[in-house]
Formats: sequence, structure tokens, C-alpha cells
Amino acid sequence: MIQIDEYILDVLMRDLTGHDRSVSSYLVYLHLWHLCGGDTSVAVKTSHQQMAEAVGISKSAVQNGIRNLLRRKLVKAKKITVTSIPEYRLMTPWRRANAGN
Repeated sequence: MIQIDEYILDVLMRDLTGHDRSVSSYLVYLHLWHLCGGDTSVAVKTSHQQMAEAVGISKSAVQNGIRNLLRRKLVKAKKITVTSIPEYRLMTPWRRANAGN
């Protein structure tokens, strides 16, 4: 069973779905969390279409969600070529902020 960081449920959900009004961002983040097994050092390679099918939303909703997550610096994406499938790495800025305390 994959453990979900409490911050994702307590804060990020309200922030992405309420403040940003982007349920797709939250669903995509959770899906990527699942794919990497909660290990943010693991990069996962998946297409927008694969995510759309897995999550049950449209490909354009996934694209909007990814765009929002990139803007919020909650995800990093890397492509070898312009047309290749992206490799995503989840970011957890709330962990870094508390690491020095």
C-alpha cells in the first residue's frame, strides 16, 4: 500500500481544487504519486493519453493539469526530444521548507 503524504490530503487538495479550481491538477498529481510509489526521487515516463485513461479525464484536462502543476513547481517534466513521451518527477516543496527546521 502506498502512503500518501498528509500535506497532499490536508492542504494540496484544497489549494488545487479550491484556489486554482483545477481538479485535474490534483488528480494528475495523485496519479503520478501512485506511479512513483510515493518516492519523489523516481521519475516516471507516461503520456498525456495514458494518464487520461488511467484517471478517467480527457487528454486536454490532463494537459491543463500538467501545465498548472509545472507553473506551481509541483512537477518537473523532461523530454529527450520535442515529440518524446515526457518523464515526470514530483516535487514536494513543503518537505524542503521544513527540512531545515
